[in-house]
Amino acid sequence: MKKISLVVAVASLALASHVLAADAKPAPKKRVVLDLSSEALIDSADAKALVSDAIPAAVWKLYPSSKWGFFSQVVGGFTHDKICVVTARVMLAPLTVTNGIIMRPASRAAAFDAKPNATEEECRGIARAKLKEATESVVASLVKS
Repeated sequence: MKKISLVVAVASLALASHVLAADAKPAPKKRVVLDLSSEALIDSADAKALVSDAIPAAVWKLYPSSKWGFFSQVVGGFTHDKICVVTARVMLAPLTVTNGIIMRPASRAAAFDAKPNATEEECRGIARAKLKEATESVVASLVKS
């Protein structure tokens, strides 16, 4: 009798967890943000976070994360004359079935700047600002504020 009660209890728990799992909302699809920035100017994780935070939900409604992803790149550095030169690019591009980005952008933007006699920290700040500017430009071309 105890074995039957134990089997019924286990079966009830399994059924209850299955029902609760069915009622739960599915986890949101991971959004693809690929970054190929120069580590001297901006950390890849920081670049991805900056781009992700600047993309509103309205963009993902029009361009679902199952079909679209963002690519960012910040390049540059110091010239021989100690001028900090930075170029930031952001693109919205379609995804492959394996979540790879197809380099045929639907929208893209670039921002650049140069500052003479900049410190390394100032140059990194310029890189962040230009990446944010490029991302905002792509978003503005996709959705109205």
